[in-house]
Amino acid sequence: MMKRSYHSLFFLLWIILFVPSTMLFSQELVPPLGEQRAGISVFQFLKIGVGARAVAMGETFTAVANDASALYWNPAGLAQFSENQVMFSHTEYVMDIKHEFAGAVYHLTPSDVVGVSVFGLHMDDMKVTTESQPLGTGEYFTVGDVALGLSYARAMTDQFSFGVTVKYIEETLADLKMRSVLVDLGTYYWTGISSTRFAVVVSNFGADAAPSGTATLYDGTEVSTFQSFSPPTQFKFGIAWDPLDSEGDKVTTSLELNHPNDNAENVHVGVEYRWNEWLALRAGVKRTIGEPLLGEDKTSANDITLGFGVTAPTPLSKITFDYAYANFNLLGSVHRLSLSAGF
Repeated sequence: MMKRSYHSLFFLLWIILFVPSTMLFSQELVPPLGEQRAGISVFQFLKIGVGARAVAMGETFTAVANDASALYWNPAGLAQFSENQVMFSHTEYVMDIKHEFAGAVYHLTPSDVVGVSVFGLHMDDMKVTTESQPLGTGEYFTVGDVALGLSYARAMTDQFSFGVTVKYIEETLADLKMRSVLVDLGTYYWTGISSTRFAVVVSNFGADAAPSGTATLYDGTEVSTFQSFSPPTQFKFGIAWDPLDSEGDKVTTSLELNHPNDNAENVHVGVEYRWNEWLALRAGVKRTIGEPLLGEDKTSANDITLGFGVTAPTPLSKITFDYAYANFNLLGSVHRLSLSAGF
């Protein structure tokens, strides 16, 4: 048992120290490929994080994932809490865009969990403009995105759980629609070393998608055949640890490595301090591989996140309100509000 513990400890230290340093060193030899990959995938709204708690922790929630927002971050995390939960989240995104999320989680047995979720983007109708009428033709068109998800998770042992989410995706741009079915696959593992756990997630996995419908060009030509593009598939590896977990105080730290198919690899670091189970303070930072650890990340739209949460017990449930602020370097600030209840 002692030899086994030493092997596990060595493996954990290797993950924490060797993997990130190797990735950072490799960027000195091979430049980040974010610019070359940009614009090669569709359904970009799927990359907007949900839940103010997770976002405030720098979106390092893959290996935490212990509330209803796990429906988005890691379906295996649904087996990491015993409550049935509902969650609603609203985001005031950039350029007057709104992002909404609603999810519910129900425990069939102590080991089997199911969940449903719906999220998407919406905005005001936009003017139709042409070269000869740049101020508008008097007509308007609609842009919107929606995703409907069905999740299942199972705790195989006290240490290991897995989960899967199947999502129906629909994107609307005027008279064109793009539809697809995508899958999220997640795992969650407690190492047995203190409170350390790690998780691996593959999200938005599926076939290429192309718009359907007919678009009329400026000269009157109708186009009904379009190029297909891949979904924004991401491979994520996360590790979390609670360096402090006493009767009234708890600190959770998390690190996440993210490999998207349409941008450069990036590292997320987050922390949460919880006091007496009712007040939480959170912070996080996102860095593109190859960018300096401190200062502005010029290759990323957002870098620093902050937030807090307040929990209040009621006779029927436990209500939690969370807020998150995200700094978007060129586009301003993004604010998220979440409300969840556990039964």
